[in-house]
Amino acid sequence: MTDTAQIQLNESVPPFTLEATSDNTVSESDLLGHHTVLYFYPKDNTPGCTTEGLDFTAAYNDFKALNTKIYGISRDAIRKHENFKAKYQFPFELISDPDEILCKLFDVIKLKKNYGKTYLGIERSTFLIDPQGKLIQAWRKVKVIGHVKEVLAAVKEQQP
Repeated sequence: MTDTAQIQLNESVPPFTLEATSDNTVSESDLLGHHTVLYFYPKDNTPGCTTEGLDFTAAYNDFKALNTKIYGISRDAIRKHENFKAKYQFPFELISDPDEILCKLFDVIKLKKNYGKTYLGIERSTFLIDPQGKLIQAWRKVKVIGHVKEVLAAVKEQQP
């Protein structure tokens, strides 16, 4: 896979292995056999990212009942992820992607502006992976409020 390869709808997630919270590693094989929600967020312990994590936490049992795993992903180091997860008691794992492996694969690194500064950062995005490991839905430029309900509705639509 080249640095520019990006996954498209209905394509399988290619091989990867990244460090996650709770002394886990996550690879493409962990996405098989159930639906998976991968949500990319800019930074641990920021207001929008905290709200999004808490919204996924509030709906966690609904996702679990639909045989769906959730992973939050940012470029933050695993230690920051561990603290963020513990502070808000997230029931799902956070994946650390400091080298932007998944960020580039899912094309979430975008030019952003904040307080007049321009920089490359993660555009809040969510992806739904089917039990065969294929990307079946993408949400980009996510607004936090109401987003988790939208993702849950999409998962429900996938149920037999």
